[in-house]
Amino acid sequence: MTTIRVTAGQFVFGGRLEKDLSPETCAAFEKHMPFSSKAIHVRWSGAAIWLPLGDLDFGIGYENNTCYPSPGQMILYPGGVSETEILLSYGGVNFGSKAGQLSGNHFITLTDGLDQLATLGKVTLWEGAQDILIEYAS
Repeated sequence: MTTIRVTAGQFVFGGRLEKDLSPETCAAFEKHMPFSSKAIHVRWSGAAIWLPLGDLDFGIGYENNTCYPSPGQMILYPGGVSETEILLSYGGVNFGSKAGQLSGNHFITLTDGLDQLATLGKVTLWEGAQDILIEYAS
């Protein structure tokens, strides 16, 4: 099991890469670690934050994909009808875009700090973009 740390604004979460469930997605993502970006609140999907990645191509297709990630699950949408993106659920989510329903690869599960997820979502919604860093746990 590969453990990671996700720092989003003032919040720190522990988690794991889902290598058994999403081996291609995890391998492609690991090539970009440590991964830093900005997280904003989703527009269409519900209770989640979103890392818009434009035309970044991870060179993957769908695996272990879902439209309904649970709180603490991170999914990677590899691009297609919408831009490449990562979504972190903190509550009820039905992943979609202005183009309609989307499905993303569940590749990270947060396991520590879950009690902070809803607060992260509210801070992102009301205070704006948050820096986010995904790195290996030391």
